[in-house]
Amino acid sequence: MQAPLLAHTPYRGVDTMPTTIVGWTCSTPTQGVWEVSVQDDTKADVLKRLNFIDGHLAGIRRMVEGDKYCVDVLKQTYAVRRAIEKMEGIMLTGHLATCTVDGIREGREAEVVAELAALYEMAGK
Repeated sequence: MQAPLLAHTPYRGVDTMPTTIVGWTCSTPTQGVWEVSVQDDTKADVLKRLNFIDGHLAGIRRMVEGDKYCVDVLKQTYAVRRAIEKMEGIMLTGHLATCTVDGIREGREAEVVAELAALYEMAGK
């Protein structure tokens, strides 16, 4: 059973993108846009982490509103940052194992490399 659509990634001019690997599925493009859906277990893990992050941020807000000690607040913000990085790692691993590999196999090396380079540049800012 395929999970609902989570993200769209544009890969124009390619007719097929196969398979499920590491909990991700890439399907045939609709109007030139690949539909990438996360399998149930991976999606559940990402959503669980997002719920944790949401709750943690609400707690940090309460700490700031309650004039809690700055170091204690900062420790909590670092924990949120680590949780976001872990979630990003899960999503990136899935993308690298599926869409990136398939794109290279299909001869779209330049497009795949450009997309990853832009992501790397964004992550460094």
